[in-house]
Amino acid sequence: MEQLSLFDDREKSAPLASRLRPETLEDYVGQKHLLGKGKLLRQLIERDQISSMIFWGPPGVGKTTLARIIANRTQASFVEFSAVTSGIREIKDVMQQAEQNRRLGIQTLLFADEIHRFNKAQQDAFLPYVEKGSIILVGATTENPSFEINSALLSRCKVFVLKALDEEDLTELLTHALHSPKGFGTMDIAIEEAHLRVIARFANGDARTALNTLEMAVLNGEMNAGGRIHVDETVLSQCMNRRSLLYDKNGEEHYNLISALHKSMRNSDPDAAVYWLCRMLDGGEEPLYIARRLVRFASEDVGMADSQALQVAVAAYQACHFLGMPECDVHLTHAVVYLSMAPKSNALYAACETCKKDVRELPAEPVPLQICNAPTGLMKELDYGKGYIYAHDTEEKLSRMKCLPDSLEGRRYYQPTEQGAEKQVKEKLERILCWKMSVT
Repeated sequence: MEQLSLFDDREKSAPLASRLRPETLEDYVGQKHLLGKGKLLRQLIERDQISSMIFWGPPGVGKTTLARIIANRTQASFVEFSAVTSGIREIKDVMQQAEQNRRLGIQTLLFADEIHRFNKAQQDAFLPYVEKGSIILVGATTENPSFEINSALLSRCKVFVLKALDEEDLTELLTHALHSPKGFGTMDIAIEEAHLRVIARFANGDARTALNTLEMAVLNGEMNAGGRIHVDETVLSQCMNRRSLLYDKNGEEHYNLISALHKSMRNSDPDAAVYWLCRMLDGGEEPLYIARRLVRFASEDVGMADSQALQVAVAAYQACHFLGMPECDVHLTHAVVYLSMAPKSNALYAACETCKKDVRELPAEPVPLQICNAPTGLMKELDYGKGYIYAHDTEEKLSRMKCLPDSLEGRRYYQPTEQGAEKQVKEKLERILCWKMSVT
């Protein structure tokens, strides 16, 4: 009896999110696209026909919970692994036990939490046992499996994408927490549904964040003489002073957000661009990284259409270097809005890429003699520099001297557009080309 009492005390002291972890599909909230009636994953779980699979989704959407529900239903031997605490030795020990189980006709279902944290050698250790059917591998990851899971292992697993929970799902979960005996069902709590929805929006699709916020609000609510706990806006504001936005500076979301910023600026949408900028800064992105991307954008997507754009971007980089966060946020906003509203041209980028392709694929042509350096008498005797025309000595400040190798004569890498100031550049280049092709 004493042990049971101690166990109950431990359960009561566990975090709300842990106490309310669902144990059946009926209690599971969200992921209806996977677990709705007739959906593939639900049928596999109900029929105990689990094959190797990867659960991919943001934090707090139920990946680990789903694996444990499978553990409760399956007849297979269930083993839970974490990349944080497990090494090659532990993996091999489990694999050997799985081999013994297979000879006895028992399947082994191995759950690898945070599978993206396993290194290549650890992931390779799973592969032969997955291939032979010694284990059924169920992995959970917040990172894109295409980047983080070995291709050989990934090809043998079905990937199920779990989505962030929507406001209705989270509100349902919070309401359940207030009434469940495992939650606050034995307590008298006064909180408006509107406040539950505020928590749901604040949680940003993360059930764990939603439950932790509710728990903090209840524990800090004001209790009246009758024992009723009131949770009002003041309490909520203290518990939600800062939302933890989904952002991993080394993961997929890092590249998604910088891509969103870049493409919003390219699409001349300053509102979207500023939003994605603030998302990155609020997630803890290094301002100098963003500034470097803006410098690149200024030449790649604006270019000669507005050469001032490069100066603005470089100035923003310098401001970030001088000031750092939080002061440099307005300088980055300045640059982002300027680049969004600037005329767009990718002519410089296209010229660079086309030229690099020729350099890599065509023979390395010799430099035409007329533009070779001739610092010595011998080199001059070998015709280095012969025929060179110093443009400043001509009336037009131009010459018809050929500067490209013969095999590339007439090649046009830079094709200016008619956007912004580049229209004048295009007109000038056309005049120069016409003059060079004219016969004197």
